[in-house]
Amino acid sequence: TLVLSSPTPTRASTAQDQSEQALFEAIDRNRSTHLEFLRNLIRAQPDGEAAVQELVSARFEELGLEVETQSLFPIGLSPAHEFAAEEMIQMTERVSVMGRLRGTGGGKSMLFFGHPDPEPMTEESMAGWEHDPFAAEVDGGRLYGWGVADDLAGVAIMAEALAAVLETIGTPKGDILLASTPAKRNARGIVGLLNEGYHADASVYLHPAESEKGLRDIKAITSGMVRFRITVEGEAPETPEPGQTAFAHLAVNAVDKAGVVLSALRGLDEDRAGRVYHPALDAAVGRSTNLLASHLSCGTRGSTTRVPTECVIEGSITFPPTELMPDVQQEILAAIEGVGEGDEWLAAHPPIVEWLAGTQGVEVPRDHPLYRTVHEAVVRVTGVEPEVNPLHSGSDIRNPKLFSNIPSVGIGPLAGDLTQAGGHDEWVDVEDYIRAIKICAKIIVDWSN
Repeated sequence: TLVLSSPTPTRASTAQDQSEQALFEAIDRNRSTHLEFLRNLIRAQPDGEAAVQELVSARFEELGLEVETQSLFPIGLSPAHEFAAEEMIQMTERVSVMGRLRGTGGGKSMLFFGHPDPEPMTEESMAGWEHDPFAAEVDGGRLYGWGVADDLAGVAIMAEALAAVLETIGTPKGDILLASTPAKRNARGIVGLLNEGYHADASVYLHPAESEKGLRDIKAITSGMVRFRITVEGEAPETPEPGQTAFAHLAVNAVDKAGVVLSALRGLDEDRAGRVYHPALDAAVGRSTNLLASHLSCGTRGSTTRVPTECVIEGSITFPPTELMPDVQQEILAAIEGVGEGDEWLAAHPPIVEWLAGTQGVEVPRDHPLYRTVHEAVVRVTGVEPEVNPLHSGSDIRNPKLFSNIPSVGIGPLAGDLTQAGGHDEWVDVEDYIRAIKICAKIIVDWSN
């Protein structure tokens, strides 16, 4: 009988295992402190974004980081990478906090980032909550609170992970940067900080997975997305009569013409589905690109005898990171221009296309050192083999790569009922939050040393 024995551990590996064990034990020992920081961020939400960022800044300073607080307006972006129409941007100054720990030298640097700004607090969005949104209640192993999963947990994880590393192992060789920076309403805070000159060898976006798979998901792919509006013109009949039904044949009904445009969009969608391919996206949902017409507005509700003279179609298209956003936009324009070839009215009155927002897709391969480091940390802490989640279009993992050529992936604890997705009683799993701190701490040690 052949007996296979495990290799005798070397002194180096034994010391490394002991160091890692001490790190994890410290996080377990200080779990109440780690949890309380996140709860304090929730409690500060009613006082506004600046109040939350003051707590973050204070925690960074407590850890001995070099802290810089900046008030930045949303910045203009390259149309090839990302854009947003003015109506999509809240043009106000937003507060970003950057903390830097300078390493001892000789290691790789790492940027962790998350956003402290939740969805807007409105009567409608707060309706239906069974837990006080700002009490930071723990119930059934879940921590409930406004913005806790989107993305206060991410902001807290980075700070608490670094705290554990400093307590048990000390300053890593590479620089560690922590960025708490707004993202909602096209704030583009992380891009603003990158434009200020901050840089790192890699980055991790700390945000609970919207898939509700928790730490089993690693965001290493994000599809690009373009949102658009198409306005289709019609023409009323020449009559002074208030009721136009009897004259409808003398008019150009914008509803009919919008139907022609919608048919062209469906044709483009089907054509792209047959020729655009990305293995991860196709394996996940059976398609690599989708075009969605999401809203149609024509005429006036209740006005059943008036010919609509305008129809507005709104929608979006997703595309894999292997495609460039300007090329995808051009395909939409070509499809809309093509409706005039068989329609005399649309040829003379071409639909107007407006671009509302767009983001380019990015991808970090599974053999990249960053992905391997994060993957190994997740396996070590959870014992579960994580998978790449390719289905979150427009993820913020895109920003470091697009604007500073910094590879980036995303991870986060189990969470659910996000306000952003129309839910209420937003929550984060407490144990997964602690596990995420361990994973982040291991990433710091493994990457930077």
